[in-house]
Amino acid sequence: MTVKRTVGGYGSNWLCDNITVGDTIEVLPPSGVFTPADLDADFLLWAAGSGITPIMSIVKSVLSAGTGRVVLCYANRDERSVIFAEELRDLAAGYAGRLTVLHWLESIRGLPTPAQMSGFTRTVFPGSAGFDSFICGPAPFMAVIKDALTEAGVPPARVHLEVFRSLSGDPFDDDNLSVTTDFDDGDAAAVRVDLDGTSHQLRWPRRATLVDVLVAAGVDVPYSCKEGQCGSCAARLVHGEVDMASCEILEPEDLTDGLILGCQARPVSDDLHIEF
Repeated sequence: MTVKRTVGGYGSNWLCDNITVGDTIEVLPPSGVFTPADLDADFLLWAAGSGITPIMSIVKSVLSAGTGRVVLCYANRDERSVIFAEELRDLAAGYAGRLTVLHWLESIRGLPTPAQMSGFTRTVFPGSAGFDSFICGPAPFMAVIKDALTEAGVPPARVHLEVFRSLSGDPFDDDNLSVTTDFDDGDAAAVRVDLDGTSHQLRWPRRATLVDVLVAAGVDVPYSCKEGQCGSCAARLVHGEVDMASCEILEPEDLTDGLILGCQARPVSDDLHIEF
């Protein structure tokens, strides 16, 4: 795990202030979809700042378990800000024929623009349209890279973004740790929920979220922020229709594939089937 303290960051500040060497933290298993489908493919990876964390996992996985080539473009304010600098040098030396690491330092080249990155992509990576691009970093950086790849002719299906948004409330506050369990199920849908190898048949009140309903039923459902921003409660809608107040963290293709957020989903149809 890599933690970088940010101003006003709830999680990063709590971890930096409270966790020491030797402590054990209970966490949820990985639940995101920012993962390569084929480690033997060729990858064009983009990271900025602490956005290197999931990108580094992809780099190591492809190099150790796959056969694909990897080009990493890593943006930072200056040379001192480069996370994993020594490890990246060692990997580039050990996999010289497969890994290329390119650094973009704001102190030298300024903030990247779509025009710069589009030209950069076309000249440095002329075959990039055939690479799978994974992008992680601040929202403006990801927008620049996404626009540059589009301009360079990279198909949208080959562009993957790690969407992360800061929480609007303190997740460690007692009020935010609670969930609603008191609701009238007079107007409710029927839902089957498959979770951890067990199938649950429940009544789902129209005004309740799926997380509310499962917690009220004593089901150990994964969830965290309850704001639709972390993806911990992501599930697949196998059958039926739901409405979500917030789902910006999901990409259009995620929604097409049936992914929903349990903390935001409320039933629209009368009969539903959901898998975690």
